Amino acid sequence: MILTFNIIFILIILSVLKVVILSFVFSEEIEAAKKKDPAAKSRFEIILLYPGLHALIIYRVAHFLYRRHMFILARLLSQIARFLTGIEIHPGASIGRRFFIDHGMGVVIGETTIIQDDVLLYQGVTLGGSSLEHGKRHPTIGNNVVIGTGAKVLGNIIIGDNSYIGANAVVIKDVPPNSTVVGVPGKITKQDGKKLDVNLDHTHVLDPIMQNIEEIEKRIKDLENNN
Repeated sequence: MILTFNIIFILIILSVLKVVILSFVFSEEIEAAKKKDPAAKSRFEIILLYPGLHALIIYRVAHFLYRRHMFILARLLSQIARFLTGIEIHPGASIGRRFFIDHGMGVVIGETTIIQDDVLLYQGVTLGGSSLEHGKRHPTIGNNVVIGTGAKVLGNIIIGDNSYIGANAVVIKDVPPNSTVVGVPGKITKQDGKKLDVNLDHTHVLDPIMQNIEEIEKRIKDLENNN
């Protein structure tokens, strides 16, 4: 009985220490999760229950080992993270500050991927390669980019700052800053130079195909009026 009590007490102490340490070391990532996920009720909940944060914590350790050429141990940690969270981040990838993966199941981030600051990914996103060549073969994601559910960003391409990749889009070409990409293959439309992810209003994404149809209809009406 006393032994059981001591074990429970030790587990409680370790949990408290975990919360305190992670609150300090990953404070920016925790705040990013709280800001970008309206379901987040507290920092404590994020630390204990958010797989995106857990995957990122393990990635940071694995990346540290990878940069010191401890490749097997680094990959082992990344596979453990994949098993625990459903999120696969290659330890060779470079990830900036305030990175947040919402839900996260099925996310894959390749070895030579570069992710800048304030990036948000949703479940099912793939940042993958498109060739068997060595060297840089995965995408570079700019600052303040949002990548929607199930989107695939493939190859050594650049996604410009403040851009939004729509759900299930397949992107294989560079995307300029302040753009929205939708469709398969991805088509680019401007969002008036505004940051889309302030309110994460995914229901008002401009569709470039509909924009083209509307422009054609307008031109037809103009021609009819001139005649």
